[in-house]
Amino acid sequence: MIDKAAPNGSSALGPTTITKARPFLKWVGGKRQLLPHIRRFYPTVFGHYFEPFVGSGAVFFDLHNRGLLSGRRSTLFDDNADLIGCYLNVRDHTTQVVRNLSRLSTAHQKSPKEHYYRIRDERFNPGRRRIFRGNSPDSAGYTPSLAAMLIYLNRTGYNGLFRLNSQGLFNVPVGRYTNPRICDSENLRVVADALSRDVDIAESGFAQVLENAKQGEFVYFDPPYAPLSQTAQFTSYTAGGFTAVDQKRLQQVVIRLADRGCWVLVSNSTAPEISQLYDGNKETEAAGLRAYKVEARRAINSAPEKRGAVLEYLISNVPRNPD
Repeated sequence: MIDKAAPNGSSALGPTTITKARPFLKWVGGKRQLLPHIRRFYPTVFGHYFEPFVGSGAVFFDLHNRGLLSGRRSTLFDDNADLIGCYLNVRDHTTQVVRNLSRLSTAHQKSPKEHYYRIRDERFNPGRRRIFRGNSPDSAGYTPSLAAMLIYLNRTGYNGLFRLNSQGLFNVPVGRYTNPRICDSENLRVVADALSRDVDIAESGFAQVLENAKQGEFVYFDPPYAPLSQTAQFTSYTAGGFTAVDQKRLQQVVIRLADRGCWVLVSNSTAPEISQLYDGNKETEAAGLRAYKVEARRAINSAPEKRGAVLEYLISNVPRNPD
């Protein structure tokens, strides 16, 4: 399902003093700190921009802030119905989201831990259950209230995780924050404006891009990473998770797009299964794809001593720009 872009400025709440949109959600594997490496793979010339696995949207917002999407359409994909429902409400119902989020922020100051679990267990999960019936969640029923609760839980939950248990319930524990910034209304206004400028938002799996992307268009994939270890395995953004089979399916989609003449960029871990799919793989090399290792800093590991600098892959058929 693709939701067409709202008219430019339809979500505006009045003038703001900032012009650059920042991701309004924290997300595991968010790409803000990796942007200096990723920018080296922005094509010089491209058409439509696609971002499956949009997550926090760091690359989309960076392209937007740099003016590289001006005059181009963009499509943001994800099969996480909560995430897409939140994006749509931030874009189309900004005022209501901000008002709800402001109330949540005020209440959080009085009793952070108690308020977090009350919202998670008594309001957010029951609210999701009412609109996500069966095994086919649909972001169309998402409300400004739910979107505000998701942002609140994201800003105050453990490490900004979005995780569902086997029953499809959000089960992230409260985080340890002294004074989290919960309601950044000014940034939400700028985000809403960015999402209103020739942007389509789609609740869909990553393979949907094969139905849309054409030669000369740019596709950036940031899937749930293949884990380097069992303690690093946080892939349950949907109840079904993201498996090695899904990683192989993604590789085949990437190859087909490259063969079609699309510009493609993929982020992933340097886990052995990813190395086998992209690094020295004859099929991917024949499609013009090359795997580059870059240094990143990651905090998602249950063992503190294993947090810090790690190598990650950037896989692309875009000629890498010099530093």
